[in-house]
Amino acid sequence: MGLANLLTALLAAAAPADTPMIDAAKAFLAAVGVEQKAQAALPFDAENRFDWHYIPRRRTGLPLAQMNDAQRKAAMDLLRASLSEPGFAKAETIRSLEHVLRALERSDHRDAERYYFTVFGEPGPKGAWGWRYEGHHLSLNFTVVDGVVASTTPQFFGADPADVREGPQKGTRPLAAEEDLARALAESLTPAQRKLAVVKDEAPFDILTRASREATPQEDLGIPWEQLDKAQQAQLVSLLEAHAAAQRPARAQERLARARAEKADVRFAWMGGTRKGEGHYYRIQGRTFLIEYDNTQDDANHIHTVWRDFKGDWGADVLGEHYRHQHAPSR
Repeated sequence: MGLANLLTALLAAAAPADTPMIDAAKAFLAAVGVEQKAQAALPFDAENRFDWHYIPRRRTGLPLAQMNDAQRKAAMDLLRASLSEPGFAKAETIRSLEHVLRALERSDHRDAERYYFTVFGEPGPKGAWGWRYEGHHLSLNFTVVDGVVASTTPQFFGADPADVREGPQKGTRPLAAEEDLARALAESLTPAQRKLAVVKDEAPFDILTRASREATPQEDLGIPWEQLDKAQQAQLVSLLEAHAAAQRPARAQERLARARAEKADVRFAWMGGTRKGEGHYYRIQGRTFLIEYDNTQDDANHIHTVWRDFKGDWGADVLGEHYRHQHAPSR
């Protein structure tokens, strides 16, 4: 077992059962009626568990639009129990941008009530279950094995507008840290470092992995961790923290511990311009994980960002180990 996998396994073994999430999921399912439960609850092995996306589209699950006040409270309690307070606030701010788009576009197509809750399997301290919260520019996926959160990826946050420039929400920037910290790091690079870090002059239209079921490692390009100076390494850690901080502290620390354990393989790659308003893209890639960020659409005021785990999205790595132990022949 590699160092990163060993560290992750030790952290998971030491983690206490995530009782607040379990209790909140049970309370949410208890709050919905029989007909609605057919929408809100699917088997853990449902293929839909892997069918995620961040665009406005038809979805399975129970949307906020179909919930009464008690059900909505239970749904939001589940989201709050699954994220850090800053993460919950970020998700709610992103959802509120649908009101901004509705006004800007004068279109009923944008709807802050079309965000869906789906529970996969039976929440409890034993066995495997999971849940997803999803709508335009949000896809948050959680997998729990034997009472412990085994995976919080794919994690997608987006923002359109990334910077609200008019109206009642003027100045709102839900992904400000993810943008500003990365730009500061890119601008701090020396000419020699830029030759390694800036891999293309033009940024892609979107994140490269899109909404793929399995994230493919990208080209091993960019500036390696070891070729950043101490101050730049600290900047990169701050950027990693900004992406991880949406999760509850134990989960965020687990992600950061993994990144530190494989820092010899971590690279920071940039595409596009570094000035505010220029289309840009960056990624942070290690052996086991990938963070992508893209801000090119709508005159570089429209962000997509994702955290993927090459072997562990939806808890695939932990579930594999779980099932091997569960079905191993007795001795």
